[in-house]
Formats: sequence, C-alpha cells, structure tokens
Amino acid sequence: MENVTKLRILYLYQYLVQNTDPDHSASTAELMKMLQEKHTIKVSRNTISDDLSMLHDCNLQIEVIHSTQNKYYYDGQLFDIPELKLLIDAVSSSKFITEQKSEALINKLLTLVPIHSAVKLRRHIYASDRVKSDNERGYYIVDAINEAIDTRHKISFCYTDFDVNKNRYVTNDGKPYTVSPYTLMWDGDYYYLRGYCDERQAMRTFRLDRIEKQPDVLWDAALPKPENYSIAEYSTSVFRMFDTDEPTEVTLLCSASNMKVIIDNFGMDVDTTPIDETHFMAKVKVCTSPTFYRWIFGFGESMKIIGPESVITDYRNMCRLAMALYE
Repeated sequence: MENVTKLRILYLYQYLVQNTDPDHSASTAELMKMLQEKHTIKVSRNTISDDLSMLHDCNLQIEVIHSTQNKYYYDGQLFDIPELKLLIDAVSSSKFITEQKSEALINKLLTLVPIHSAVKLRRHIYASDRVKSDNERGYYIVDAINEAIDTRHKISFCYTDFDVNKNRYVTNDGKPYTVSPYTLMWDGDYYYLRGYCDERQAMRTFRLDRIEKQPDVLWDAALPKPENYSIAEYSTSVFRMFDTDEPTEVTLLCSASNMKVIIDNFGMDVDTTPIDETHFMAKVKVCTSPTFYRWIFGFGESMKIIGPESVITDYRNMCRLAMALYE
C-alpha cells in the first residue's frame, strides 16, 4: 500500500509536468481517469486533493484553480515558448552542429515544455537545405578544448582542408599542431579556437569542424595569453558576407586553396569541376550585389568570375568606379 501511494504521487507529478501549464490545466476527474487507465490505480477526489496539496507545499510548483471542480497545473517551466523557439532555431540553423546532433538536441529541448507545446513547436521548426558540418565529433572536440582551457594545458590535433575533388586531407604535411588554447568563440555559424600555435610561433585561429578528431590534452602547461590579447577586438575584424538580392548562378575559376572557402559558403554539394591539380571551376548561386563583388575582390588573382557576362560587366564597372577614386 505504501508503494502504491508513492507511485501515485509520482505519476501525478509526472503527468502534470508533461501535460499542463497555466493555460492547460487538468481537472480532478481527468487525473483520476489518468491514474485508472494508465496505471490501474483507483483513487478518491479527496486523496487527489491531498496528494497535490502536499506537492504544492513541497515547493514543486503545482498550482490549483479553485472552482466547483478544482483544476491543477505545473507552473515551473524553465523556458517560455518564444525563448525555447529561439534556442531551437539557433540549434537548427547552426552550421557547426550536424543534422543528427541538431535533431537530438532539439528533442531534448522539447522535453522542457508540456507535450502539447512540444507538438506546436515542432510544427513551426523551419527545415531547409542548410549547409551543416559533417564532423560528428564536434561535441567531443569542444569538450576536450574546454578541459584544456580550464586546466591551462596545451592540446595537440590534426587540422584538415579540401583538395580540388572535395576530398578532406590533413594539413601541415600530416603532422599535428600543438596549441595553447585561450578562447572558444562562435562566429558566423561556426565554432573557432583562438590560441598560440607552437609550430607557427604565432597566434592562430582554427575552426573546430576542421579538426580531424578529439584533440589530445597534453601534460605541457599552456603558454600565458599575450598581454594585449583581446578576443573582442579580434572578433570584430572577422568578415561575414550577407545580401538581400535575388540569387544568380555564377561560374568561378578558383585556385585549389579556395576550395574550403567555396565549401564554407555553399556546402559540400556545390557544383565543382577540377581543371588541373591547382585549379577548379565552381558554379554557385549568389546574390550579385556589391557585397559579393567585394568578397571576390579579396581573393585577388586566386578567384575569377568567368560567367555570366552580365555579372563580369557589373564587376568590371564596380572595379572601375573604385579605381577612379584614386586617379
């Protein structure tokens, strides 16, 4: 009998947490029916009232609406629906988080609201062909780097890039980098590590989804941060491209070193064709505004627009206008 009482109270609490909120309450009759149908527990109205009063007195945020038939609800949700929608959208749109991890995280977030709200939220999750990382080890990479930052130890990892055939390969002649990690930062939908690289004898930034696997946390103590170290100042210098014009298909002739840039902006499914060992052609959908042309100009002779002719003409005109300022 004692076990039945304990289970009954737990079942009541669980049901109210998962199914009610201030706008969706459950009556005494509904709670009695739930216990009978789901758990074969018969109970009187007075017992229900006593159980829920005890939960309220224990500060478990079970509230009552007094009427001819009392109604009860759980009032302890951590997030409002708009707050949770923002979190779900952030997870869904993040390029750093893979499709599988995004789905798993969203399912966990949906458990923070009653079932009827979770159903409503899932209906409004916007799904599109977003460019997502293919690195399933992202969580473990973040965890290892966080541990190294907290304990002030160096880390060792292999870094990757792409060749003209979109094959991933290890840079630095296949050798790992040794880094004193200082900061993890989120910028432009990606996670970045900022730290001092022993091999380059300088500060470097590494994108986490380009790290091949979980970094090794070394016994060596990390080097102290430079006196003038400012992540805020550095992050404001990071360039991100955005436009509002209608997209146009543009053909680009690129050096192999720009394959990662093309994949970053247009995804692994971007249409590319190798020309030789050091060049490839890419057909991309872009907004051909001044922002795009400035982006192209930044690559100098390593990236060239080769079609359509109208886009080449627009780019030439923009360059001429810029040059005219210095004549």
